[in-house]
Amino acid sequence: MCSRAIQSGLTVLALLTLASCAPRGPLTLVPEAAEIASVHTIFTATTRSQAGVGTPGSERMETPQYSKLNIAVPPNRTPGTITFPRGTPDPDTDFLVTASTSFDSARAFRRDLARALAATPANDREVILYVHGFNNTFAEGVLRIAQLNHDIELPGVAVHYSWPSLGNPLGYAYDRDSALFARDGLEQLITEIRRAGPRRITIVAHSMGALLTMETLRQMSIARPDSVSRDIDAIVMLSPDIDIDLFRAQARRIGKLPEDFVIFTSDRDRALRLSARLTGQRERLGNITNPVEVADLTVTLIDVTAFSSGVGHFVAGSSPALIQIFRGIPSVDDAFRRDPAGRSGFFPGTVLTIQNVTEIILSPNAALSR
Repeated sequence: MCSRAIQSGLTVLALLTLASCAPRGPLTLVPEAAEIASVHTIFTATTRSQAGVGTPGSERMETPQYSKLNIAVPPNRTPGTITFPRGTPDPDTDFLVTASTSFDSARAFRRDLARALAATPANDREVILYVHGFNNTFAEGVLRIAQLNHDIELPGVAVHYSWPSLGNPLGYAYDRDSALFARDGLEQLITEIRRAGPRRITIVAHSMGALLTMETLRQMSIARPDSVSRDIDAIVMLSPDIDIDLFRAQARRIGKLPEDFVIFTSDRDRALRLSARLTGQRERLGNITNPVEVADLTVTLIDVTAFSSGVGHFVAGSSPALIQIFRGIPSVDDAFRRDPAGRSGFFPGTVLTIQNVTEIILSPNAALSR
């Protein structure tokens, strides 16, 4: 008993150490930043209560609130990084808000989203829906999708679902409960997005956000069989913090998965190693080492272990080398189509097929040779 308590204490200490490395702060409004920075519009829906005027906190709220933020991505930064102001905001180096709009209803949100989609080229009328992970604030989630949108040059219109994470490294149990609490809100958001008329909907879910996403898709499928494959065109999971057995059960209940279902994994993901230890498991879906465990599911595993450094929990979106690779892909449709030979032409590395699952092991050396 004593050794188990000591081990738990060391795990919590390790979580604190990992979390302390990332700077964070509030969203800062500086309208003039639009004059020198690239501005990206992010639509948002949140089930966080308001901690202050216009500041979603960590308390839970059943009815989603909708807004739109224009985020200025600074010109002087390394790809993959997010920088909050320290002292006086600097548009050259800091992520800043240039404008914000609150919608008084889901209908108003849907109408504005439809206008944004109509203003894009017909082939780019896609919604990229980002669902953040464990220990995230509202500000961090919004800036993360702005960073991804800018660095990887994502198509279409960006939408962020901000569920009520505690934003604290000691809040793992609170966050798991909040992820389950937030399922109805995410389902409502997906419904509003679909009604806005996009050509495609792609969900990008990170860490514990992948658990929330799978649970939401599961309940959608229970209510309307086969609705997931009709309503969602692609799922991209970044370092998913999900028990592998649970993921398999969720996938089986969903039934037909979206044709493009991509899971980024890394055996060097230190955060997922700690999560596995907390849950008494050997590994999580995001650091799976044997693709045979999901071989009966039609999914694509992209192993980015060779690019991992530090905590390694967001390597797909924070590694400058990987970002460069993704920016060189002409289209997501081409990159993830169900032809392994075709995929190998876009990704530098080894392509393996085991039953229904395809694993792509990315290699920095192969990337350099291109």
